[in-house]
Amino acid sequence: MASNTNRKCLHASSGFYLANAIDQKPIRVAQVIGKMVGGGVESVVMNYYRHIDRSKVQFDFLVDEDSTRVPEEEITSLGGRVFRIPPYQHPIRYRRELIRLMREQQWPIVHSNINTLSVFPLSAAKKVGVPVRIAHSHSTMGKGEFAKNAMKLVLRPFANVYPTVRFACSHYAGEWLFGKNADFTVIPNGIELDKFHFDAGVRQETRKELGVADDVLLIGHVGRFMPQKNQTFLVDVLADLLPKRPNAMLAFVGDGPDRPAVQQHAKKLGIANHVLFLGQRSDVNRLYQAFDVFCLPSLYEGLGIVGVEAQRAGLPCLFADAITREVDVTGIPRFMTTESYKEWSSFISALEPGTRIDSSDKAFSGYDISENARKLTSMYLKLFEKE
Repeated sequence: MASNTNRKCLHASSGFYLANAIDQKPIRVAQVIGKMVGGGVESVVMNYYRHIDRSKVQFDFLVDEDSTRVPEEEITSLGGRVFRIPPYQHPIRYRRELIRLMREQQWPIVHSNINTLSVFPLSAAKKVGVPVRIAHSHSTMGKGEFAKNAMKLVLRPFANVYPTVRFACSHYAGEWLFGKNADFTVIPNGIELDKFHFDAGVRQETRKELGVADDVLLIGHVGRFMPQKNQTFLVDVLADLLPKRPNAMLAFVGDGPDRPAVQQHAKKLGIANHVLFLGQRSDVNRLYQAFDVFCLPSLYEGLGIVGVEAQRAGLPCLFADAITREVDVTGIPRFMTTESYKEWSSFISALEPGTRIDSSDKAFSGYDISENARKLTSMYLKLFEKE
């Protein structure tokens, strides 16, 4: 925990904590996000923000200045603020701006969501005496991405140096970043359970909007186009499947730097007319209803919350064996190696359009965003009071 000296300095310099207690203003938590580009981590943080008790806890977002998808209007409407800072690739400017902001804003809690890179904002937070410094592990590491993996391996030994509190989206992600013997709390990536529950009427409407016939076997994937997500593998799966199921199609939901390469791969294999690129969508819950099977061939994931969403929609699911089994909440998903696309196409070829699995509330009790947001609010308050 932060030293008594640091706490006294903060109290004396700003009077924040005393004023906050007297005025009963919400505690402001600085959420360090990094680059907001429509990825999964920022979606998780925003989902929690929409559901926390904002009369007690408010979020301020520290995002890279070159972020392309910052929901600034929504954040402002909910009472939050956005602070744009240099990206970590400019380390001197990055650290200088972090220290300046933290001294100026006097946040009592800094919650960093950038995995091994959290060493940078949390070291700055420690320097200025922020008493509660949270490192949150949302991911792990997999094969490929050599430069990124090298950075992770260099920084990971420092993961426990600067935080006072450790969170993780799964036990797997927590042990990967903090170590198997580390003290960390699993904060599940909650979802709106009712929003994702299967609805036959919504399925019919959405498939009509997409121009997908009733007899089409629609493979679905949700994720940012980047090496980690391994989307070209799914194009190979579809190419192997089509001779057996000529009415099969593949729908990608999301955007990102690898999208052109995946599109080109589909063209190269001559199956571009069987692939839908739906882009970034705000109605992902409806799209799950239209799918017949959900595939997540990621090289690594901290959890893979889209897999939980897909199960809630009643979809048969295929996950890469590199993904933690903690994502399996129904006992139905199949985990397969991504060394062979033929195994995936063989499994999918046996499915029929409209197949659904049991997705009862009981199986998803740990992922209810409303309940989880109440717990997170309580945790922030306890951490604040403890300091």
